[in-house]
Amino acid sequence: MFRFSRVIFRYHKISLPIITKRPASTATTPSNPSKYPGDISSVFPSLSGHSPEPLPQRFADIKNFLIHGHEARVQASWDKLLTVLQHKRDEIGERGSSVVPEINFWELDDVEKRTEFRDALHQTGVAVIRGVVREEEALGWKELLKRYIASNPGTRGFPPSNPAVYELYWSPSQILARAHPNVLRAQGFLMSHWHSALESSDTRQLISTSNPLSYADRLRIRQPGDSSFALGPHVDGGSCERWEPSGYGLGGVYDQIFQGNWGDYNPWEMTCRIPVKSDLYNGPGTCSMYRMFQGWVAMSETGPGQGHLKICPMVKEATAYMLLRPFFAPSKAADDPQYLDIANWTLEDPVTSALQGAVPAKGQELNTELHPHLALGDTMVHVPKVKPGDYVAWHCDTIHAVDSTHNGASDSSVLYIPTCPLTEANTRYLTRQRETFADGTPAPDFPSGDGESRHRGRLTPEYVMKNISLKAQRAMGLAAFDIRPQEKSKRERDTLKMANQILGFTKT
Repeated sequence: MFRFSRVIFRYHKISLPIITKRPASTATTPSNPSKYPGDISSVFPSLSGHSPEPLPQRFADIKNFLIHGHEARVQASWDKLLTVLQHKRDEIGERGSSVVPEINFWELDDVEKRTEFRDALHQTGVAVIRGVVREEEALGWKELLKRYIASNPGTRGFPPSNPAVYELYWSPSQILARAHPNVLRAQGFLMSHWHSALESSDTRQLISTSNPLSYADRLRIRQPGDSSFALGPHVDGGSCERWEPSGYGLGGVYDQIFQGNWGDYNPWEMTCRIPVKSDLYNGPGTCSMYRMFQGWVAMSETGPGQGHLKICPMVKEATAYMLLRPFFAPSKAADDPQYLDIANWTLEDPVTSALQGAVPAKGQELNTELHPHLALGDTMVHVPKVKPGDYVAWHCDTIHAVDSTHNGASDSSVLYIPTCPLTEANTRYLTRQRETFADGTPAPDFPSGDGESRHRGRLTPEYVMKNISLKAQRAMGLAAFDIRPQEKSKRERDTLKMANQILGFTKT
């Protein structure tokens, strides 16, 4: 057990303790030793400066397998996709940031507002929920973070000389934000926009979207003038895995695309993603948990050009292009006026192993050279200006980036808080994450090391059990789920029973 001594921080009438004793084993033994040490640059070749090696021949075999017998349909669907992308480019160019749907937190029960929001979210894959946390509370989290970092000068981050992204997972601010009732409600609201192709009585795929799970992620405090954290267009949740039969192929997530029917592909069907393995290579920071949405809570007032988020607001079309791009090659060179013409792009012959922008154990990156028809210079638009306490979320397949240079006058700060449903795999991850929480080491998906095991002021599961709501305890795997209410569907009840068993709770 942990013992707490004098209080070094006070925040909104909550006392935050110093840890004076912890299990001796955590000082030298990381809870996720299979991940090698690193930082966020370990995930993206563009940040690390390393040039990736060509992919092995087996990826050419995978590409042949994926479209075998569907070649004509795939070519026709590609031709149609290029036309649609041009129309999308024109629409996004006209609307800019206004294409991103917004809703106020206090409007989440307004049916008319919700319907309008839902329709736009399904088209774009990104959204802003305003006022999820009170502005002064979000600013308080940032000040608390600064004090936490100052109290622990060994805290690591990227870039090392002047960090913008910190290797922190268990600071008081992060725990309080993940446990905030409004954040949990916003996550449940977001997940309600996914749906299942199975009936609620069908228990073949157990999942609950009304019980969000807590995923420990990093934070960003980016200072004006910074150009080191220039993370370009990318997609999280694996890279090569999206084409691999043992990755996303386990659920047939993209089968419609590979069979030449991308128009029938539904990015919002949730059960097909349950069996997915998105981290086949155990990369540091390549997520193994099923995250329906990436997201963050703002801790600063930040707008376009100020170290802000950029997104490609056409989740269905951009995903289809990213996945089909490796099957096609141009006849004319990039400097030819007809380079982008539909007639210039035909199925590869012979088939190569290339999966443009995909590297094993790394994140999926995109750029104008490798993905020219996406016109990323035009279709990557800023999320609207945010204030502290706003929650920004984007579909797990959405292409996103950050400003290459922070041209603002003050910091651009966020707490990364994705939205995760309750599934068997996610619950098993939660049991491992719960251990790292107790040890103060990095969460299982992230680079290993001692992390915050020696940090002063770190919170612990014991603290959460005494000070945080029951719903938040459940989200962190610290309390059993309640399966008693009869209005729950059979699948919901079975999902909760399964989770309680995995987490070590016997309550039914």
